Amino acid sequence: MSSTTLAYRLGAADIECHYPVIIGEDQVIGAIFRWHRDWLVQASTGEHNLGRPPKGTPGAEMAAAYLAGEYAAGRITATPLAATPVKQPPAAGDVPLLHPRLPDNRRNREGARKARAGLAAHHWTPLSGFPGSDTPGT
Repeated sequence: MSSTTLAYRLGAADIECHYPVIIGEDQVIGAIFRWHRDWLVQASTGEHNLGRPPKGTPGAEMAAAYLAGEYAAGRITATPLAATPVKQPPAAGDVPLLHPRLPDNRRNREGARKARAGLAAHHWTPLSGFPGSDTPGT
């Protein structure tokens, strides 16, 4: 890999707060997201946990730079932005953002339903995970 850094940008987050990492005009080399303080990347080779960034380093920057380095080294491939699947918001009766990493148990479902009921009572629409979830927006 050369000392030149590959230019990239972050796209808009999906419903689970996964940010696409875009190179060029519309090529996605993967996605980055935060889970319990760790930063993870998803790319053509699968998912990889990068852990916590060094103090003073923004985690999103660390994760995106990792993907750019992997792409520059030829270890991952890009896909067109238009071909990247977009995750949809949950249906009205579903528990919002009960992520596959969260245990699907009574406590987590009750907490999610309680948060969703509170949002509905105040006519609020969350822009990311339900309050208390580990999927912050920006």
